[in-house]
Amino acid sequence: MSRSVWKGPFVDGYILKKAEAVAGSGRKEVIKTWSRRSTVLPQFVGVTFGVYNGHKFIPVMINEDMVGHKLGEFAPTRTYYGHGADKKAKRK
Repeated sequence: MSRSVWKGPFVDGYILKKAEAVAGSGRKEVIKTWSRRSTVLPQFVGVTFGVYNGHKFIPVMINEDMVGHKLGEFAPTRTYYGHGADKKAKRK
């Protein structure tokens, strides 16, 4: 179920403060975050976030196409190595 429109998008407060500070200063700094549930806002465009995937921080550069999505969508948590039975196809 999606979030109610009247509530607005969810963003952790510390992310909003840090993103505004980085955007205002003009520095190219990675903002580390564990908040995969936060929604990408238009104020975040041009800012790089280090989104934690459970193992390491994945750098995510925010652009206009990402607005409205969640930060966690851009840092996958599982690594797909292929099917175990496809050894014939891999030999080539």
